[in-house]
Amino acid sequence: MRYSRQRDEILNVVLSSCNHPDAKEIYNMVKKKIPNISLGTVYRNLNTLVDEGKIRKVLMKDGNDRFDKTLTNHNHIICECCGKVRDVDLLLNGNEVKEVENQTGFKITDCNFNINGICNDCMKGRNC
Repeated sequence: MRYSRQRDEILNVVLSSCNHPDAKEIYNMVKKKIPNISLGTVYRNLNTLVDEGKIRKVLMKDGNDRFDKTLTNHNHIICECCGKVRDVDLLLNGNEVKEVENQTGFKITDCNFNINGICNDCMKGRNC
């Protein structure tokens, strides 16, 4: 794929993020450097970067997907109240994967999952 300043800036925003930004957050950050960029361009380029394997998409129940710079196999914990997403280094072991394969008949090639709950800030009433 040919070079695109817009795609490069979008990738830089995701790679420099300490959280899991959504497309609108990325758009607002990129817009500071490229004022004429559109939200549609950001969405298209995010999907291209996901397809190219440069970033990961974290699917959210509400459809407001997040984007992740960490490409290694890992899972996420998601606050159902504020939408905060954090990495969790909890993986299924080989025996657990085999058990899932035996129960379902699937050959598992990759495994990641989301754990939903309520974060400490929301439980304290700060965000909801």
